[in-house]
Amino acid sequence: MAEGDNCSTNLLAAETASLEEQLQRWGEVMLMADKVLRWERVWFPPAIMGVVSLVFLTIYYLDPSVLSGVSCFVMFLCLADYLVPILAPRIFGSNKWTTEQQQRFHEICSNLVKTRCRAVGWWKRLFTLKEEKPKMHFMTMIVSLAAVAWVGQQVHNLLLTYLIVTFLLLLPGLNQHGIISKYIGMAKREINKLLKQKEKKNE
Repeated sequence: MAEGDNCSTNLLAAETASLEEQLQRWGEVMLMADKVLRWERVWFPPAIMGVVSLVFLTIYYLDPSVLSGVSCFVMFLCLADYLVPILAPRIFGSNKWTTEQQQRFHEICSNLVKTRCRAVGWWKRLFTLKEEKPKMHFMTMIVSLAAVAWVGQQVHNLLLTYLIVTFLLLLPGLNQHGIISKYIGMAKREINKLLKQKEKKNE
């Protein structure tokens, strides 16, 4: 299956159904988050950036140790896991759950499963490359990790994390509104122009 990479149709359906069952209590929250991440309203992108900026400014101001930061993050996850299933039905109203919402919830879970399958597929390809072309695998890993290490040395950890988190949260909206495909298309056209110019010079 092309879309799910290494997941067959039956496996994809089974894993999607299992994930739906596990996340059913988070359904209303996931639908709201989906609307925000896909920029259904104009003010959602600035709101995302504002919330992320506020969180990272708080972290910068408090300057917690790694152990304190991890503990607070896990504590927040535990609180959310306990409180969200209790508060979500009262806030959103489970009696208002429609067929359209159920369909969208199914699509979200299906996309999550496909993303996981793609990640596993890329991981397996990496090991396949190691077995088939060990020298290429070695050079690729060394160059990639050296580049990442250099970027990490040049940019402050918190700023780099902030940029990565902001980009990941804006990515669904960028993709939904065709902004990524637009700029990728522009880059491809420019590269093709450069290649054609080089071919003409060589002739």
